Amino acid sequence: MYELQVEGMTCGGCARSVTRSVQSVDGNARVDVDLAAKKVRIDSQASLDAVKSAISDAGYPVTASATV
Repeated sequence: MYELQVEGMTCGGCARSVTRSVQSVDGNARVDVDLAAKKVRIDSQASLDAVKSAISDAGYPVTASATV
């Protein structure tokens, strides 16, 4: 499981966009977005780098990450 600090998310549309970007790398990924805390928890088989890259490519900078 990964926990990422993701900037630029302000609404449900942003959360859906981040979720879709992660699921484009791993269709079975579980994504939990906390807009207030700007945190995204991801349960995925994809590598952390692939997940971070997908989110960044969607326009949301990942400023911190950890494997939990």
